[in-house]
Amino acid sequence: MASVADQGVAALTNIVVLIVAARLSTAAGFSAFSVVYTVFTVLLGLSVSYVGQALVLERGTADGVRAACRSAVGFTAAASTAIGLASAAALAFVPGGTAHGLCALGLVLPVVLTQDGMRYCFSTLRLPHLALATDLVRLAAVVPALAVQPQGAGPVRLVAVWGLSAVPALLVAAALLFPRLRGLRGDPRGLLRCGHLGRRFVVEFAVGNASSQLAIVGLGLFASPLAVGALRGATTLFGPMNVLFNASTAFGPPILGRFPSASRKVRATIGLAAALAGIAAVWGLVLLALPDRLGRQLLGDTWASSSVLLPATGSQYAAIALGTCALLTLRVLRPRATLPIQVVFSLLSVGCLLVGYALGGVLGAAWGLCLGSGLKACAAWLRIASVRRERPAADDTSRPAGDDAPRPAEPSGISLPETVADGPAESRRKAAADDGVPRPSA
Repeated sequence: MASVADQGVAALTNIVVLIVAARLSTAAGFSAFSVVYTVFTVLLGLSVSYVGQALVLERGTADGVRAACRSAVGFTAAASTAIGLASAAALAFVPGGTAHGLCALGLVLPVVLTQDGMRYCFSTLRLPHLALATDLVRLAAVVPALAVQPQGAGPVRLVAVWGLSAVPALLVAAALLFPRLRGLRGDPRGLLRCGHLGRRFVVEFAVGNASSQLAIVGLGLFASPLAVGALRGATTLFGPMNVLFNASTAFGPPILGRFPSASRKVRATIGLAAALAGIAAVWGLVLLALPDRLGRQLLGDTWASSSVLLPATGSQYAAIALGTCALLTLRVLRPRATLPIQVVFSLLSVGCLLVGYALGGVLGAAWGLCLGSGLKACAAWLRIASVRRERPAADDTSRPAGDDAPRPAEPSGISLPETVADGPAESRRKAAADDGVPRPSA
């Protein structure tokens, strides 16, 4: 229960951060903030993939696992500091609100990434209630910190306040974690050795999630920054769906494993897919019926551009529900079948996004994302049909180490839901999101 509650708190934090930022900012300011937050989502996903997901698979003696936790924290702190300071130095003198926001992100990056990494340590040590405690502190700090900012606050100020508000959670996590690691020596350099499992998870994240998010960033930097804010605002409103997707993918595999036959597993996931797609459709209709007055209270100036995208985004989330359950089924029946689908159709989703934007602007981009999600879902269900016709391969009857392992999500409220089908039980689940639109985990 602590893991489920932690997931919900992380998702709520992401949603609240975006809503408060949208209400405080102008449409242009929120667009710049969204670009910065998307970059953070990519960096968070890479950190979770390389460090967090490999860490939760750590096996061995109790001291060995605790030493691995110490190594993971040391590596995350050192790597995020190096990357953050280098990016801040490179962007400090580049003009523009987005560049300055990215500079501010570089300065707070060690705080937010290290705090997130400690949550994985608690998961590895089977102390999810402590991860929940740190996330509650994070939520309690970030909401009032952002809420007291003046109307019209710029992206630099919002990013800095958001990042520094993680300091209390970082201190609480350190106070809870390090007494349990006392007397042990870590080896952060060990995470750079050839064969580290995190490299595989980074590849899957890159092809399944980061590619779409980077395409969104490119759209904002080279085409229309307002497009990023509009897409971000629309997907933020579907944040509750991300929680359901992540819960399904986190707890689905062990539940499906109890079914004795492949046919029963598939029937169960078909029922789940229909239920999630129906919920997504109903939620979309609720948002469409929302009065403009309430919409502006939620997203401020961004509501006008985001509300136009709700039919496309709602349809996309229904498609994501179908794709998430299909990838979940493949994860149980034939784990190695998911990566080719992720590679091909995630890149295809990027192409649909860009072509849609070229043909129809922001609305075209939203429908392009919907088409990409739908094609991925179709391909995954067709692969399931093929697997059921084939004789199970010997190397698929036992899972390779790590095939069930946690995959990042975005961060909640803002990561892409299409890769959550590979998501972890103890992970950030930010929000997440393989919908093609980023979702940060705070």
